[in-house]
Amino acid sequence: QQKIADAYVGTLFEEGVLALLGRGGVVGGSSAGAAIQSRMMIQGGKTEANIGQGFDFLPSTIIDQHFTARNRLTRLMGAVDQHPLKVGLGIDEQTALLVEGRIMRVVGVGKVTVCYGKSDKYGLQAQQKTYEHGATLDLTSLRRVARARQEEPFPPQKTPTIEVKRGALMIVGGGGMSLELVKEFVKLAGGNDAKIVVLPTAMPDPLPGTTGKRMFAKVGVTNVTVLTQRKLEDVESHEMLRALKKATGVWFGGGRQWRFVDAYEHTKAFPLILAVLKRGGVIGGSSAGASIQGDYLARGNPLGNLDIMAAGYDRGFGFLPGVAIDQHFAQRNRFADMASLVKRYPQVLGVGIDEATALIVKGNVAEVRGPGKVHFFDRSPDAVKTDLGYLSVPSGKAFDFDKRSVLEQEN
Repeated sequence: QQKIADAYVGTLFEEGVLALLGRGGVVGGSSAGAAIQSRMMIQGGKTEANIGQGFDFLPSTIIDQHFTARNRLTRLMGAVDQHPLKVGLGIDEQTALLVEGRIMRVVGVGKVTVCYGKSDKYGLQAQQKTYEHGATLDLTSLRRVARARQEEPFPPQKTPTIEVKRGALMIVGGGGMSLELVKEFVKLAGGNDAKIVVLPTAMPDPLPGTTGKRMFAKVGVTNVTVLTQRKLEDVESHEMLRALKKATGVWFGGGRQWRFVDAYEHTKAFPLILAVLKRGGVIGGSSAGASIQGDYLARGNPLGNLDIMAAGYDRGFGFLPGVAIDQHFAQRNRFADMASLVKRYPQVLGVGIDEATALIVKGNVAEVRGPGKVHFFDRSPDAVKTDLGYLSVPSGKAFDFDKRSVLEQEN
């Protein structure tokens, strides 16, 4: 691979190959032709990798080959230990990793080993996992895992105070919502003076620019701006930032919640969304737009919505700290999933919301509205024990996050 690097890296040839990929073409390589495809390239070394510069076809990775046959686990693990923000990919002989966009598929008689470096600061040991023929992986998730391993552990061991200090949240369990709930959202956003921003970006492209407008038009609201931007330069455009600065309400639509993370995390737009609450406004959302409001992101896996926990996409936007929110809850029988999440992370309060049902949160009190229920899974040391392992709260009742119990109605 060093001979390939010496001949082509940094040349017009490399630019031409990258342009070919940009046009939708195919680049392949075996052995040295595989190792050359990561920018940080293993150019030699039996048990300790000698690092050189290859092509940047597969970003944030270090690729090794003849992996099991030549016993190269130690070599690759050493490389990612030295460069822990990289993902190690060890590819066996007669085995290929097919990459289209962010999706990677394992094909062949051997395996692909994914390696993560240790974190001395947070006491994490190096980690590896093998994948066989037919396995599908998400490259972005793997890169996010590598980064997260070098950050403060999440979720934190100590549960933060569960409250909305200013403003309000409306968290809807998917499956549609009544006009009464829409009216309540508008009321919380300022009534006739409401300036509402709709974010439909949990859905795949193309996104119609009218998404969400009809829902609010039914209750007479016309000052509605739909922002379909999802690329960084568009998300941080003057148009989008200006709309968020003026907003009194933000509505997150349905779809897949990981797309919200990809669109807004670590952008200039995100603090402006939080600022809506600080100004006393409201943030709402349904289905994916409900789950994103939690601290722990339920069902964040880009490869499908069956896993309630997904490494790399486990951080929500934290509008409601200390909780994980799932939706379509009773209708899709997601009780066991939430029980498994809070068993693994007992410091997290699980919240499962039935379809067409809303949880409206102000301060430390959450009121249930709609035809279904909201189910609270509490595994804290002081939790009230229940026969089912969760507390179901019907419409018209309210839950106190401080006391972790249903509020008694005053006479």
